[in-house]
Amino acid sequence: MDSCSSERLTLKVNYDAEEDILYIVVKEGPVSDSKEVDEDIRLEFDRNGEVAGIEIMNARRSIAKTLAQEIAKEIKAASL
Repeated sequence: MDSCSSERLTLKVNYDAEEDILYIVVKEGPVSDSKEVDEDIRLEFDRNGEVAGIEIMNARRSIAKTLAQEIAKEIKAASL
């Protein structure tokens, strides 16, 4: 979404605690393709090639790792 756009993006988030899978619905509708970004993250695309969903396996670990990396970057940048 571009900063000049007045379009609002609404996401639906589902979490399966038993399987530790977080699924983010970006766009409703059928999924026609997917791409594995890394071992725990898969992007799903609609027939137009736009992201329709994001699936994060091992969500607790994956999200904690990403947050820790971002915090470390911010701390490093602030200390320069």
